[in-house]
Amino acid sequence: MQKSSRLAIFALIELASNPDRQISTAEIGDKYRVSSHHLAKVMLTLGRAGLVQSIRGVGGGYSFTGNAKRTTLQDVISLFEDTTVTCKLPDPSIATSAEWEMFNISKEINDISVSTHRSITLSTMLKHIERRDQIRARKASEAANA
Repeated sequence: MQKSSRLAIFALIELASNPDRQISTAEIGDKYRVSSHHLAKVMLTLGRAGLVQSIRGVGGGYSFTGNAKRTTLQDVISLFEDTTVTCKLPDPSIATSAEWEMFNISKEINDISVSTHRSITLSTMLKHIERRDQIRARKASEAANA
């Protein structure tokens, strides 16, 4: 997965988890250790796709305008990458059996990846993150009480 796709998913997770708040690219960039300049380009693409809205001025930033229950990871990834591209054969008419086999394996891996990304929504991601945070907090509490 490309960096822009990962940044887009992270930004959407932040925005979808705080639907009543505008969040700046600087705040998201600080959390995920990326430049707000790169993130601004990602946010422009997300805005064009109707997933975020930009609010200008003091206290401005971005807000989530998509549907977290319907937006899949694949929906986001496809805004930044062509996921149909896998291993390419230089010239299929003269490709060896080994080259064809590598092509087929790469295509199968790509198909599985795309299928998995299609099955996970932003809402599902938020639930997994919340569960992970609860486990982490419980372990920290247990360690503090030990």
